[in-house]
Amino acid sequence: MKKGILSLLILCLSACKALHAQDTLRVLAEDEFIAIVKQHHPVAKQAGLLVDAARAQLLSIRGNFDPVIFLNNNQKTFDGKNYYNYTNAELGVPTWFGVELYAGLENNFGDFINPEVSASRSSYAGISLPLLKDLVLDKRRAALQQGKLFTQQSEFERRTVINDLLFDAYKAYWSWARDYQLLMVLDTTIFLNEARYELVRISFQQGDRAAVDTTEALAQLQNFQQQREEAWLKFRKSTLELSTFLWLGNKPVYLNELVIPDTVWSAQSFTNFKVDQLSNWLTQTVTNHPKLQQIDFKLQSLEVERRLKFQNLLPKLDLKYNFLQKGYNVANSFNANFFENNYKFGLNAVIPIPNRSGIGDYRAARIKIKATELDRSFTELNLENKVRFQYNEVLNLQKQISIYENAYRNYVRLFEAEQLKFSLGETTLFLLNSRETKVLEAKQKLLELKVKFYQSFAALNWSAGGLQ
Repeated sequence: MKKGILSLLILCLSACKALHAQDTLRVLAEDEFIAIVKQHHPVAKQAGLLVDAARAQLLSIRGNFDPVIFLNNNQKTFDGKNYYNYTNAELGVPTWFGVELYAGLENNFGDFINPEVSASRSSYAGISLPLLKDLVLDKRRAALQQGKLFTQQSEFERRTVINDLLFDAYKAYWSWARDYQLLMVLDTTIFLNEARYELVRISFQQGDRAAVDTTEALAQLQNFQQQREEAWLKFRKSTLELSTFLWLGNKPVYLNELVIPDTVWSAQSFTNFKVDQLSNWLTQTVTNHPKLQQIDFKLQSLEVERRLKFQNLLPKLDLKYNFLQKGYNVANSFNANFFENNYKFGLNAVIPIPNRSGIGDYRAARIKIKATELDRSFTELNLENKVRFQYNEVLNLQKQISIYENAYRNYVRLFEAEQLKFSLGETTLFLLNSRETKVLEAKQKLLELKVKFYQSFAALNWSAGGLQ
């Protein structure tokens, strides 16, 4: 009777201590931790800068289509003579269709001006048009199309980086949660063994127990204390590893011992945990994985490059036509016949023979596309295999947990039965300690399986590209 009252008193004191400690602890839940990583981690911020850089590059490329004003003044005077004074102001307007429009004003005078130059004031409006090469696509339009594709590709590159970052973050969190829970289990075990050792020692002093029983109880207690120190060191290591994912602004944040992980998961049942069908995971992988999306946009960009290289196979034939008008009233020139008077016309042709440079560039562009298509097929196969493996591992761990939960309950029943027999003096402390060790090992194994399940489920989402 005295032994039972002493045990109950010690347990009550321990419960009060635990409640008081919990009041001062701060729980860092999984979703809260992931939200911090997404918002503040430098890698996440760098991934966002990829999109910003791509948009800046696209803006720069669009500048190739900005209207441009040219102004030129060239004059010469010598020995009191005004040889020439050429002044030309021109506005050039490139268009998306490869046509370039321009209009200008000229004012040329002097004693020795070029006879090909219109004297005095004149104005013109003209057009420059490629008839073969660069008619469908030129470098300027190709760069704009590829810039748009690169901007979209950079978003999926950002998602790939975030997907990898969050996978590492999930693994770190669950390792931290596992190590903390194992430490708590050992703390509880040590407390119970300290109480048992005290009871055995008192029983020995009263002549109810042999001296060897105190040694047996103390050895068991010291074994658990050593395991607890090892578990504490492991927990501190996983805490530091978790801290590498925690940032505030541009400064790292280090967790102290008052911050603990969520512990609800350790008591949850995994029997009713629903995992979607494998076909749905595979469909999500093929259609939405950011790595595959990146390759798709790369293929589209290479197709633009192939079309541009095809233009090099065509002869260059450019037409240039100007409406001319005396004075600065350009609009009047549109009232004249185009090829009757006051016009300037030019036709420029370049035909490379046998054009080995154009043929080689075009073949190289097609080879790049073929190589990228093979890379996409290989990447898709690897991702699908990863999804299949992680899916099977998740289902298998779910079954293992269900089996081991029953095994753990049986170990507890055996220990409780042995404990009852020990209180009645019908068994030895050695057998009781053996039962308790089995319970502790089973508890640790069960916690390991549960954490592996969470990590494996995160790996399944990562393999399908779903961690965002």
